[in-house]
Amino acid sequence: MYNPHGGKLISRIIDDEKNQAYSQDVSNLKTISINNKIKSDIINIANGVFSPLEGFLREEDYLNVLQNMRLSNDIPWTIPIVLDAGSEQLEHIEEGDSIALTDSSSIIATMELEDIYSFDKSEMAQKVFGTTDKKHPGVNKVYSMKENILGGKITLINKPETPFDKYFSTPYETRHIFSKKGWDSVVGFQTRNVPHIGHEYLQKTSLSLVDGVFINPVIGKKKTGDFKDAIILDSYEALLKNYFPEDRAMMSIFQTEMHYAGPREAIFHAIVRKNFGCTHFIVGRDHAGVGDYYSPYAAQEIFNEFDDLEIQPIFFKSFFFCKKCNSIANDKTCPHDESQHINFSGTEIRNAIINGEKPSSAVMRPEVAETIIKYDNPFVD
Repeated sequence: MYNPHGGKLISRIIDDEKNQAYSQDVSNLKTISINNKIKSDIINIANGVFSPLEGFLREEDYLNVLQNMRLSNDIPWTIPIVLDAGSEQLEHIEEGDSIALTDSSSIIATMELEDIYSFDKSEMAQKVFGTTDKKHPGVNKVYSMKENILGGKITLINKPETPFDKYFSTPYETRHIFSKKGWDSVVGFQTRNVPHIGHEYLQKTSLSLVDGVFINPVIGKKKTGDFKDAIILDSYEALLKNYFPEDRAMMSIFQTEMHYAGPREAIFHAIVRKNFGCTHFIVGRDHAGVGDYYSPYAAQEIFNEFDDLEIQPIFFKSFFFCKKCNSIANDKTCPHDESQHINFSGTEIRNAIINGEKPSSAVMRPEVAETIIKYDNPFVD
C-alpha cells in the first residue's frame, strides 16, 4: 500500500473533548455562508481525502495548479480546490481573521484566512477544462462563481449528515480495512454511472492483477441525464452481491461533484484513490469527459507527465461484446466485423430504461437492470 499523497494523511477535525468549548468560542466569529459543494470539499479536506491539502488553496498554490498542475511545493495537483466569496460578504473580513463557514443551520468549520485574492474566470476555465465554452458544465460553474477566492486552513466542527453516510469510509478507515483483508495491492474504480458489463470487465480484469478492487462512486450533484445517486449505489450493491467474491471487493463513496475536466480530473481522481489506499487506478476511454471536449484517450496520455504520482494507472482502450466470439473483445482480439459487435452505449442503456425495457444481458446483468427499472425516474432532471 502506498503512502498518502504528500507523505501523510491530513486530519482537520476537532476532537470531541475540545468541541463543546470550541463551539462556544467560534460562535462570535465573522461568518461566510457556504453551499453543498463547499461543504463536501471541507469534509474531504478534513478527512484526508484531499491530502496534502489542509484547507482551500492560497493564491500561490492556486496559480501553480493552473499553470503547472502542481502545488507550490511541487506535489502533483490538478484541480483547484477553492472557496469563492462575493465582495459584499467580505465587507468586515480581512486576511488574518479566523472566520466561521456556515450553512443555514450551523457552523460547519472554521478557517484561518490567509489569503483573499481575485481571479480570472476565463483563465481558470481554459486551464482546467481546455475551453471557455459555457455549454461545458464545469466551465458554466466557473463563470457562476463569485469574484474573490479565500485561502487558508480549515477545521471541521460539525459534519453535516447526508443520506448516504453509511456508504462512506474515510481514508483512515479504508486503509485499515485493506490491511485487515490482507490486500497489499488495491485497484480503485471511479464511476458516476450504474454498472454495465463493460465496467465489470474493467474491474475484474484489473482484479486479476491485484488483491482487491475498491469501487468508489462519486456521490453528489451531477449533470442532467446522469443517474441519481441512490440508483448508482443500489445497482452496485446488486452487482457486488451476485458477481464478486465478498473478500475481494468493497464499495465506499466519494462525496463530491463531478468537474468533467477530462485529463486533469483523471489525475485528481487517481490522487484521491491513492489517499484511500489504492496502489492502482483504472482509467478507461474518455475518463471524466463530457461531450466532445477531450480526445478519447487524453485522460490516459496525461499520466506521461506525472512520473512521481506513485499510483499505477491501468489503461483500457475501447471494447465491445462480440456475438460471434460470445465474449467481450476489442479490435486486437476480435476478427469479426461490426455487425457482430454490441457496444456498451450509455445512451442506448438510458433509452432502454426510459422505455421500461431491460438492457440486453450482453450489456447489463439482469439483477442490475431489475434494480434500476424499479425506480420511476432514475435520472437527474
